[in-house]
Amino acid sequence: MSNLGQFDSDFYQSNYNIENQEQSYNDSNAYGNLYGSRKQQASEEPQAAFVPPEMFVSSSYAGQFFQPASNQDYYSPSSYIDSFDEEPPLLEELGINFDHIRQKTLTVLNPLKPADGSIMNETDLTGPILFCGILGASLLLAGKVQFGYVYGTSAIGCLGIHALLNLMSSSGVSYGCVASVLGYCLIPMVILSSCAIFFSLQGTFGTVLALVIIGWCSLSASKIFTSALAMEGQQLLIAYPCALLYGLFALLTVF
Repeated sequence: MSNLGQFDSDFYQSNYNIENQEQSYNDSNAYGNLYGSRKQQASEEPQAAFVPPEMFVSSSYAGQFFQPASNQDYYSPSSYIDSFDEEPPLLEELGINFDHIRQKTLTVLNPLKPADGSIMNETDLTGPILFCGILGASLLLAGKVQFGYVYGTSAIGCLGIHALLNLMSSSGVSYGCVASVLGYCLIPMVILSSCAIFFSLQGTFGTVLALVIIGWCSLSASKIFTSALAMEGQQLLIAYPCALLYGLFALLTVF
């Protein structure tokens, strides 16, 4: 047993004592305080933001930031007033000229009046669309819903007359000009459809009146085409296909 006790004392014998433990504890506390103070200083110190070198402005720059040099002429109200004064009227930009519409209407209503070729050669579709609408409305008042036939016959007839005039004339003509002239020459047909509202045209009087209106429309259209396209001596050749076209409108009106 003595040998066992001596073995235990020899086995557990060490140079470590309680004073070394306290000293190591104090050293660890000191290290912890030093680490914590350094961490707090690092957190309190602001990090320097990255600034690109383009943001640095030399001290020689004497201008003002975000304030460009002003031009009094550019911002003056007179420049805006002058620009508005130079703009054309809205109706002129839309191609609507009431004076030309009145002249074309009077030319169609008077077949013996000479036509002005410079005015008749314009592509003016305001009057034709208006007269086509009036023709369809008058037929509607007479108890005939023929809007589709009116616009369909007008479009197909304009295509046929356009092809025929391009073959007959040396200068050629645009489709808009043909549609404009044929549309204005529908004014006598509007008068015939207005008569159909008050009395029936299915008789001798109605037939004679329809023939007069067809001749009136075809004569006015051929006169305008002859004047606008310089086709002297060919008015009767132009009047025949125009009479066929307006004969279709007369059939829609009478029957």
